Amino acid sequence: MDKLVEKLRKEHDLSDDELRELIESGSYDAELFKAADEMRRETYGDAVYLRGLIEFTSYCRNNCLYCGLRAANKNAERYRLTEDEIMECCDEGYELGYRTFVLQGGEDPYFTDDKICGIVRRIKEKYPDCAVTLSIGERSRESYARYKEAGADRYLLRHETANAEHYARLHPTNMSRNERRRCLYDLRELGYQVGSGFMVGSPYQTTENLIEDLRFLQELRPDMIGIGPYITHKDTPFKDEKGGSLELSLRMLAILRLMFPYALLPSTTALGTIDPNGRELGLKAGGNVVMPNLSPVRVRKKYAIYDNKICTGEESAQCRGCLERRIESAGYRAVTDRGDVKRVRSQK
Repeated sequence: MDKLVEKLRKEHDLSDDELRELIESGSYDAELFKAADEMRRETYGDAVYLRGLIEFTSYCRNNCLYCGLRAANKNAERYRLTEDEIMECCDEGYELGYRTFVLQGGEDPYFTDDKICGIVRRIKEKYPDCAVTLSIGERSRESYARYKEAGADRYLLRHETANAEHYARLHPTNMSRNERRRCLYDLRELGYQVGSGFMVGSPYQTTENLIEDLRFLQELRPDMIGIGPYITHKDTPFKDEKGGSLELSLRMLAILRLMFPYALLPSTTALGTIDPNGRELGLKAGGNVVMPNLSPVRVRKKYAIYDNKICTGEESAQCRGCLERRIESAGYRAVTDRGDVKRVRSQK
């Protein structure tokens, strides 16, 4: 094995110059992917955890320059699921074996703290053996504390980019890197299992930005790290920008697996959108989570963060069956239990 890859495997860290070499050169990829796959098998075996994704609102108050759900996009078809509709998604997911529900949406003021807490409590009361993950953006510490008290177990909030200048070029002036970091540290301190992550190949991104992302994650030590290639949306200011590449996305995924052996790393829908075998390749590069969609088929195309998103026409059972076959074809095994990362850590 190459000395650089072997050092990362053993020490879970490299110098900035060594990381730059690994990120910018494709000559290490074969060794890197092999080491990442061996590392995930040492920690998690061949298990790939399925998380039932419910995209419950496409309304968003923010104007992030890269996102199709941005408030200024007048062409977006907006929707909100009712509490009963969300529960129907959970009912179907539970029947399919899922024991984690991920409630994801834009930053929608309609869903007040009271509404979010009511939804979380209702899910936990009906399905106490399930984990509830929220992915609803930046909220106050008090709000996060209320969701935790209501029963929320996990929270996903990508930091998007750790560099303040780069962050400012991707977001409106009322958003800041420091506020995003505040949210993530509040979530950690409140006892959530925290997920963060970044886009690969976003406009203006440099290798130095990616290294800064890795250093921030070393500080935060999240339980889940979600990365994926940046994909453009036709109704955003970045519509003519170049998208992120499969090669760099897989390389960063493998680096993350070797730096964070215990992290849950999704092989994202975005990978499958830019390449027909993208999710399988993501698993082989160290990924161990996939998120089948439980949202009603009638709304799936409306949750358009980027263009040409796959799996928008499949029923929930079809979505699970398709993903399970893909997981098995890549040499892994689909698992529907909660898969708590901290439980795995305590066993090591």
